[in-house]
Amino acid sequence: MAGTEELIDELSDLALFADLARPELAGVAHTLEEEWYADGQRILREGFSGTGFYILLEGEVAVRIEGQERARLRRGAFFGEAAILLGEPPGADVVAAGRVRVVHVAGPALHEFLMRHPNVMFRMLQEQTRRLRSANRWAR
Repeated sequence: MAGTEELIDELSDLALFADLARPELAGVAHTLEEEWYADGQRILREGFSGTGFYILLEGEVAVRIEGQERARLRRGAFFGEAAILLGEPPGADVVAAGRVRVVHVAGPALHEFLMRHPNVMFRMLQEQTRRLRSANRWAR
């Protein structure tokens, strides 16, 4: 488990938190829970209740829809936010592809987290827009 200072350093290297000063990153670090997952372990389950907003710090995860792999996510990627924000079950399985370390915000706390950190919310919106654009290209 990373100490607070180590976690702040890790977060400062991620695009999602690029606009935050160190004191604000310290506040973020205290909000996040660290978790480890083993190879093949499911982090989110398609069609079941979403449990939180996850940020990938180490390793890689596979995103699967109806059992078919659609994407791989690496360090700095995030997932789980759509299910929480929309109040719907996740639309995909997210499965550890090797040993994975994430930090997460529990679902009920995500709204407050984003309101306290609007720059993070903006970065999330940018990434969601990129994902939507990519999905639209893929669907053609």
